[in-house]
Amino acid sequence: MFKKRKILWSLGLGLFLLFSLVIVNSKAIQGVVGKGGEIYEQIKLLSEVFTLVRDNYVEPVDAKELIYGACEGMISKLDHFSQFMDPPAHKMMKSETEGKFGGLGIRIAIREGRLTVATPLPRTPAYELGILPGDKIMKIEGEDTKDITLSEAVKLLRGKPGTKVTISIFREGEKDLIDFTITRAIIKIESVPDAKMLTDKIGYIELTEFSKETPNEFDKVWKKLKKKGMKSLILDLRYNPGGLLVTAVEICKNFIGDRKLIVYTQGRSEEQVIKFFAEKKAKHEKLPLVILVNRGSASGSEIVAGCVQDWKRGIILGEKTFGKASVQSLMPLSDGSGLRLTTAKYYTPNGRLIHDIGIIPDIVVEVPLETMAKLMTQREKIYGLPKEVKKEKEKEKIKDLQIERAKEILLAQERFSEIERGVEEILEGVEEGAQKEKEK
Repeated sequence: MFKKRKILWSLGLGLFLLFSLVIVNSKAIQGVVGKGGEIYEQIKLLSEVFTLVRDNYVEPVDAKELIYGACEGMISKLDHFSQFMDPPAHKMMKSETEGKFGGLGIRIAIREGRLTVATPLPRTPAYELGILPGDKIMKIEGEDTKDITLSEAVKLLRGKPGTKVTISIFREGEKDLIDFTITRAIIKIESVPDAKMLTDKIGYIELTEFSKETPNEFDKVWKKLKKKGMKSLILDLRYNPGGLLVTAVEICKNFIGDRKLIVYTQGRSEEQVIKFFAEKKAKHEKLPLVILVNRGSASGSEIVAGCVQDWKRGIILGEKTFGKASVQSLMPLSDGSGLRLTTAKYYTPNGRLIHDIGIIPDIVVEVPLETMAKLMTQREKIYGLPKEVKKEKEKEKIKDLQIERAKEILLAQERFSEIERGVEEILEGVEEGAQKEKEK
């Protein structure tokens, strides 16, 4: 199925460019020739291929399908994140940016030629069933996904809430494919689903996405935790696939001040460099901070983690992140289709490009995949359970080693701060005593 699609891409490319020659004016063609006769000769070659296809291809071909196939083929040659979307796929993409759509609850990418789960989204069907970052989707409804495009995958995976789809995944360490039958649901993304006190002084905030409303939601839960006595914070960015770059910058401004550089993006030329700076004073400049990341932390999460790490403002703890440092621009097209095109890459304050590399935590705490699957399941809030069942589930709970390690670090930091204050008080007392002795 998908191999045939690749053939159509090649055929469609000739048709697409031939139509382009028809609609551009003579001045534009002269410009192409002026820039290089080689380009014009290549277009001429494609027009010859179109004539041969039109006259000799074994079956009639639909021009629109060929044009869409050509667009998909061209974009697929660029990177894993650029994407041509036909009108239905473009409509679904817009519904996702509005924060509500029918699907499984996973972010996907093409890695090593295979459809790969970038991260499951918390509190979604895929998350609850234990789908993990790095899982490769080898089949959808029994159909091999080799050579599938992102737009084709989106069409197959999304659908009417309540309907089911079966995917077969390859998971590192497993011999056989694992089949998951998942019931589609309305996916409503909560950017701040959890905020609580872990001890009388250590607060915890989980961010699952950087959306337009995230800064306001973050401020609200921050104020609640401060009222409860929060003196330090664990910011959980695990499984956070990113979102809006400007929102990630706003979150950084909570912890970074002095008009320091937060992140910068760069396109094809130096003129396309865009720099984002902190304010003069950060909202929470001195609060002790540990940020949790893992293989599902991408894009905006890596902006925050990279900024905090470069300025040594806090400790990054967990596993190496996903490694997505590219900026995509969404461009609507005339017939309702759309183009998501990589137009720039972003760099940390120290000039690090972490694309396809990821961020290495200051403290690496790895969690086995099977353990992480259990942790994901037990984090789900289930309402209406009998007290006996609740007690049993509490007994079965396992500890989140990454959170526990973060707590240890913040408790140690708190203790060292107390010792430092004690030493300062002693020194002040000694100086005061010495001064009194002099006065005598």
